[in-house]
Amino acid sequence: MNGKILETENLTVNFDGFKALNQLNFSMDLGELRVVIGPNGAGKTTFLDVITGKVKPTQGRVLFKGKSIHSLAEHQIARLGIGRKFQTPRIYLNLTPRENLEITCNRNKNVFSSLFRRPSKNEEIKVKGLLATIGLINQADMAAGLLSHGEKQRLEIGMLLAQSPDLLLVDEPVAGLTDEETENVGNLLLEIAESYSILVIEHDMEFVRQIARKVTVLHEGSVLCEGSIEEVQQDPRVIEVYLGQQE
Repeated sequence: MNGKILETENLTVNFDGFKALNQLNFSMDLGELRVVIGPNGAGKTTFLDVITGKVKPTQGRVLFKGKSIHSLAEHQIARLGIGRKFQTPRIYLNLTPRENLEITCNRNKNVFSSLFRRPSKNEEIKVKGLLATIGLINQADMAAGLLSHGEKQRLEIGMLLAQSPDLLLVDEPVAGLTDEETENVGNLLLEIAESYSILVIEHDMEFVRQIARKVTVLHEGSVLCEGSIEEVQQDPRVIEVYLGQQE
């Protein structure tokens, strides 16, 4: 392995003549926290869709830990160690946070077997640790549907961690959150970035400033520039196509 956990080479996705991705070349290091920003239509969601196998590229390839994965099915890519969190939390609202995490930890991946069997000691320890990490110990046994939006976001991040992925793809985790909830999610991502490789798609620039170490700006399906948040914000091209639109 070459120290790169994720790479794309000349990645192009053509939807009936519209290039959602256009010769996209991207790479991130093992253990890195990367934030990807860009205006609407820049190709951010399509980028994640191709990485996870939901969309197949028209040309180019995706490398995960040095191995080509763009021809694999979604479930095969997930089993290799890529986990994705969508913008809207995908959790079991009628179950508790503890039960949500137990289901995700259960290797059988079966809701009914998870609910009607007692978790192993190791699973209990893992779930307790995850509840502490995501800050939901006090809410562990209430219905997940009663959680705040921010707590639901943190629960889904916990469910992602329960799968022990090598790479976490996190799509707009603070959309619709209060300032306090946004800060909580940011602190959580910074904490787990000590142990995981994380790629975050985000629009909220205050949140990007909180967590960003390196920022990639997409525009019209290609990388416009990369650098620290300060470098990106001062780039005239970024000001023109993205940051300037936020004023």
